[in-house]
Amino acid sequence: SQPPDNPPRGIGGNSLIPKQIFKLEGEKGAVTVAIAQSNLEYTGRTGQLFLVGTGPGNLAQITPAAKTAINQADAVIGYSLYMELIAPLCRPGQIFETLPITKEKQRAKRALALAEWGLTVAVVSSGDCGIYGMAGLVLEELRANNWDGKTPKVQVFPGITALQAAASRVGAPLMHDFCAISLSDLLTPLEVIEKRLQAAAQGDFVTAIYNPRSQKRIQQIITAQEIFLKYRHPNTPVALVRAAYREDEEINLTTLDKMVQFPIDMFTTVIIGNCSTGNYLNWMITPRGYLGLGINDCRLG
Repeated sequence: SQPPDNPPRGIGGNSLIPKQIFKLEGEKGAVTVAIAQSNLEYTGRTGQLFLVGTGPGNLAQITPAAKTAINQADAVIGYSLYMELIAPLCRPGQIFETLPITKEKQRAKRALALAEWGLTVAVVSSGDCGIYGMAGLVLEELRANNWDGKTPKVQVFPGITALQAAASRVGAPLMHDFCAISLSDLLTPLEVIEKRLQAAAQGDFVTAIYNPRSQKRIQQIITAQEIFLKYRHPNTPVALVRAAYREDEEINLTTLDKMVQFPIDMFTTVIIGNCSTGNYLNWMITPRGYLGLGINDCRLG
């Protein structure tokens, strides 16, 4: 068979030299040659995507595997604040691209474009990349592009997420069943958030609240408090941990009825205890049950 005069877009690109047939006199057979310019530069490499969780923001809290992935990548992409935190892990010659907090889709698309070019790309998220991070969005973009599951190769590197970091700073509040709920309504309707808060409060889950308050969004944390007060004692222990493990870390141990009196912002993780959670000295403890749960006074709706 002979190649077409104009190679298909997926195979080649703009035809530079149309097909020509070469045949030596007296010899059997012939060779057909055509030259076209590819739409993509050939690098001879298969791209990779490293989806990396960088932990709470202290370099000592990043896993060794995540550090290696960042250092080995040809390109590192992420939100500007988190990129500043991991800058010491990067090396000369890497592509280092920062995008603002509302440009998550652009980050994902840029990472895919670089990987298609044959680069190894690290997409970084604070905490764990698969918990309110970039891993899901990148995989969604791959699915939308009919990814074959092989090229580019994808690896996910977990990290210490905000609720884990916050819990470790105040003791052991997550020793029994718990859940995480984000109060950001940018992508989730407020009525859905309130429904989940209601279920968590009624089910007596220890609850970690992400994105509790922003400059424009101040009512949601008050609504959350009101919902939990329907099912939990006002003296239920609450931890407010801001910027865990960072230089500007702030920790406040308080109670459910007083929690909104303290400074709370987007960098604060709120942990609301269940009916058996208690405080001892400066530690917040949720019993697992080895010495008894201490749930005689629980009020479950």
